[in-house]
Amino acid sequence: MTSLFQILMLILDVAQFIVLAHVILSWLINFQVLNIRQPLVAQIWYGLNRLLEPVYDRVRRILPQMGGLDLAPLAVLLAIYALRIVLTNNAAAFY
Repeated sequence: MTSLFQILMLILDVAQFIVLAHVILSWLINFQVLNIRQPLVAQIWYGLNRLLEPVYDRVRRILPQMGGLDLAPLAVLLAIYALRIVLTNNAAAFY
């Protein structure tokens, strides 16, 4: 059961990394540090969007409208942290 706990924690770590990479990349694109017309940047950007938009869309349905501010990535990160806390606190059940 220890390996199951470690696998779940690894999946949450990867999900957290992907969301953070998407947020940072969006900032770099919006501040024109990176150009979306570069093939590598475009490929990474569209890949992350295809991966995360289904998750963000579900979260956006729940969150209230905030004008131009998108809080979906923050809500997803908070959910990942909450899942990590729940798994860590209930780790005795895995052992």
